[in-house]
Amino acid sequence: MTGVFIGTDAFAAGVLTAMMGTSEAPTLVITRPDSAKGRGRQLSPPPVALAAAELGVEFIQPEDIGAAPVLAAIDAIDPPALALCAYGAIIKDPLLSARPILNLHPSLLPRWRGAAPIERALMAGDDETGVSIIQLVEALDAGPVAAQESFSVDSEEDFASLSARLIDLGSRMLVSALIEAREGSLSFADQPTEGLTYAERIEAGDRLLATNGEAEHAARLVRALFPHIGARLELPSGDVVGVREASAQEEGPAEGVFEEHDGHLLVGFASGALRVTRLTPPGAREMASADWLRGRPDLSAS
Repeated sequence: MTGVFIGTDAFAAGVLTAMMGTSEAPTLVITRPDSAKGRGRQLSPPPVALAAAELGVEFIQPEDIGAAPVLAAIDAIDPPALALCAYGAIIKDPLLSARPILNLHPSLLPRWRGAAPIERALMAGDDETGVSIIQLVEALDAGPVAAQESFSVDSEEDFASLSARLIDLGSRMLVSALIEAREGSLSFADQPTEGLTYAERIEAGDRLLATNGEAEHAARLVRALFPHIGARLELPSGDVVGVREASAQEEGPAEGVFEEHDGHLLVGFASGALRVTRLTPPGAREMASADWLRGRPDLSAS
């Protein structure tokens, strides 16, 4: 255990956990400072800090990852390469050029460079995804590739299930790349120039299911944002519900019409209909749409 792992979010925490027990389990974890979250805006540690504490691994949360004390802590360990996954902040010199930084990115680069590659792949209906291990460079996810592996995306895959598969594959690939770096056999190839797309961060507007679109796209959006962010649907009343589980079908009510069908909520889209089976009403817990529909004889005016 003579390595350094840099990461922040829940996906990175999963990778860190999977690396424990391997020859490349880190001695030091570097993550972001605590941040304000929730309605109360209370400071909360990032998932990687929580994972490191539970795993018993030393971790630090510097305001500036390039500060002299951080560089000294890394130099004291002296790893041949640093492991990075979803750190969420720009890394610059002198750390960037001090030694190779191997970045685990959950996409088949150059497709889906950026902040939300898993969500965007699911939203786009990609039938294939995978993991790229690249050397971190100043440009966004543009570094040369040390390793890349792909697999098929299941038709009903959601963020939770796809993330778990990517963590399993990615952690094994990252460990292998770190071993090669330690042995001096790691090599890189430039990314292709064709097929470049960007996975923009998920914004509030991305979450809304617009009935003037395709029901199939809406169903993909629900799966892409489950369970961590959540899709939203505006009712005829103007209230907004969270949509937790849904599927598309060809036949249904007219665009914008909400009705009960076979015990579930059915919403008409410009193309097809969305069958909502689980939702979260405003200020309430998640429930089956069948439970929510009880006592709503005039759904169109709900």
